[in-house]
Amino acid sequence: MDKDIFSPVVLPEERIIESSLRPKSLEDFIGQERVKAQLDIFLRASIKRGETLDHVLFYGPPGLGKTTLAYIVSSELKVPIQVTSGPAIEKAGELVAILTSLDEGSVLFIDEIHRLGKSVEEILYPAMEEREIDIVIGKGTGARAIRIRLPRFTLIGATTRFGLISPPLRDRFGIVERLDYYSPEEILKIIERAAKILNIKYEKGALREISFRARGTPRIANRIIKRIRDYSDVKGDGFISRSLALEALSLFEIEEHGLDREDIRILETIAYKFGGGPVGIETLSSAIGESAETIEEIYEPYLIKMGYIERTPRGRTITENGLDILKGKER
Repeated sequence: MDKDIFSPVVLPEERIIESSLRPKSLEDFIGQERVKAQLDIFLRASIKRGETLDHVLFYGPPGLGKTTLAYIVSSELKVPIQVTSGPAIEKAGELVAILTSLDEGSVLFIDEIHRLGKSVEEILYPAMEEREIDIVIGKGTGARAIRIRLPRFTLIGATTRFGLISPPLRDRFGIVERLDYYSPEEILKIIERAAKILNIKYEKGALREISFRARGTPRIANRIIKRIRDYSDVKGDGFISRSLALEALSLFEIEEHGLDREDIRILETIAYKFGGGPVGIETLSSAIGESAETIEEIYEPYLIKMGYIERTPRGRTITENGLDILKGKER
C-alpha cells in the first residue's frame, strides 16, 4: 500500500501542494462550525479592542486543520506568524531566542506542544502570563538573573495528545478548542475545492467515494485525490470517473469504511492473536511492528470513533462491529 496516503510524513513537494490547498480565511475553512463561530467572536473582539488575542490551544486527531487554523488566526489578525514544534525546541535557551525575536502582536505556533521538555515548558509560564522571562547570566557566585520584557504575542499550541499536556500549561490557555472528525458531506466540499485548485476533471460520484473513505480527515482526503489523479494520468485519460476511482482505491487498499491495511492488521491481531483482547498497547505495538505512539495517534482514534475497538483499563479489545469488518473481508 502507498503509506504516504496515511503517513504523517510529508515530502517537500507535497508541502507545497498542501499549502496551496490550505484555506486562507475562516470563510474559506469548511467544517468545524462550532470552532469557527467561537474563533470569529474572539478575533473580532480582540481586533475591536486593539488587544492581543488570548493564547489558543487546538487539540484533536491529526489532519483536521489545527495548523491551518493557526495560519488563519495570523491572517485574520494581519500579524506575522512564527512556526515551530515541541520536539524542535530541545533547550530552554532555544525557546528564549524564539520568544525574544517575536514581533509585537505576532503569533507563535507550537505544533505537538505536548512534547515540550519540562525545563522548556516552565519558560512559557511567565511568558504567557506576564510576557516576561528570567534568564541567568554567568555561573556560580557571579551569576545574576535578568528579567526580559517580551513583546505582546499570541501563543497557539496544537496537540493530538491533550491528556499529555501538563495542567499548569493547559490552564494558561484562555481559548481551548477541540477539533473533531468531518462528515462525508464536509469532506466532499473540501475535495471539490481541492479538485478545482488542482484543475482535476472528475465525476461527482468519484469524489463521493473518496469522501466516504477519507476517515473524516481533510488531509487524508486531499492526499487520496492526489494519488487518484496520479492513477488517472497513468491508467486513464486524466478524467476521474467513479469506476476509475474505485480501481485506484482498490489498488491502494482503502476499503469502503476508510480502513487501510494497517487498520485491518490491528483488528486481526487483536481478534485472532489475542482472542479479541484485552491487549496492552506496548504488546500490540510489538505484535504488528508499529510504534505505540503511531497506533495511538494515527490509527486508534478512528477505530475507536467508528466503534471497531475499545480502550479499557486492561488494554484494547475488538468490538462486534470490528469483528463484522473482519468477517466481511473473509467473504
